Amino acid sequence: MRAEDVDECERLCADAFLAADLAGTPRGAPEPARRSPERSARWVARTAAFLATDPAGCVVAEDDDGLVGFATSVVRGRLWLLATFAVRPDRQGGGVGARLLAAAERAGRAAGCDRAMLSASDDPRALRRYWAAGFALHGQRLLVGEVDRAALPATSGLRDGTPADRELCDVLATQRRGAGHGPDHDALAAQGDLVVDVRGEGFAYATPSGPALVASRDEATARRLLWECLARTDGEAEVGHVTGANPWAVDVALTARLSLRHEGWLGVRGLDAPRLYLHHGALL
Repeated sequence: MRAEDVDECERLCADAFLAADLAGTPRGAPEPARRSPERSARWVARTAAFLATDPAGCVVAEDDDGLVGFATSVVRGRLWLLATFAVRPDRQGGGVGARLLAAAERAGRAAGCDRAMLSASDDPRALRRYWAAGFALHGQRLLVGEVDRAALPATSGLRDGTPADRELCDVLATQRRGAGHGPDHDALAAQGDLVVDVRGEGFAYATPSGPALVASRDEATARRLLWECLARTDGEAEVGHVTGANPWAVDVALTARLSLRHEGWLGVRGLDAPRLYLHHGALL
């Protein structure tokens, strides 16, 4: 991938993900919408950062007509993370995706990674590809709706974080998923406010729509962090990427009177689905 490819990759990604969402939307459910300009700009900035830190893990496929597909991935410690992977809808099913995934994974193998994570949509072709690559797939839950403000408990023992807390955050993330976030903290901070437990037992990135990421050493702290993220929401809230390893998050979100549904899959290889951890969709 080159820097000049990033904008075109964003357009291809938006097309491919929207097509997959439309194909998988149940009858009667709200029709999926294309990502907002704000989300597109955030995607471009995040992908440019991936390209700067991990150029070997960011690859594209093209033919005489232009870009066909791409994959972005990063190495964090011993953990290889597939951030985004998309093939142009009219070229899916022809083997391009398998070659892209193999090319991106070479960066992880070269770095000696023995663990891997990804977050996937419900696209059956992509899921079969990840399964064939050795990923265990764990269903993700999405909880969405207006927070019942009367249900919000008083929270204590939390404070706003600063860049000086990132080393602590990386220690906590390493305990939960096997690697810290390193340079990805910049992208997380661009999306939301860092909230830190005063005892150093957990942290979260809180956005106006809910948590971008939560990590904790214990369940009580995880619950307090999630409640704080919900208290900071403005309008409809979302708690996403909740696997079966984190039933505490379902408890909190349902108590806040959010609605529950399935959305996507967490793929892991070389580790279990992380506990006391709500991952970010692209930064994991």
